Order: sequence, then structure tokens, then C-alpha cells
Amino acid sequence: MAYVISDECISCGACAAQCPAEAISEGDAHFEINPDACLDCGACADQCPVEAISAE
Repeated sequence: MAYVISDECISCGACAAQCPAEAISEGDAHFEINPDACLDCGACADQCPVEAISAE
């Protein structure tokens, strides 16, 4: 089960910098997680300052 980024994302990039699988990239509206590459480790969620990342 991959993590997802909600619309509350402020596009700070903190999550992408922490992702060991490099599964996070900047999307049109906010950062997005590639569910096929996500390792379900939660490193991104721990770094999000607005708690916009959660397990799907």
C-alpha cells in the first residue's frame, strides 16, 4: 500500500529529499508519489511539515 500526498501539500520538497526510492516528483498541483516505486517506508510522511502525506 503506497503513501499518497493530499492537496494540502505546499510543494516544499522535503518529502522528495527523504525518499530512498526516489518515488516522489513535482506534479502539476503538488508533489506526487509513484505508487509502483514507493517502498511504504514512511520517510516522506515523517518529513512533511503540513502532514499532507498518509498511507493509502
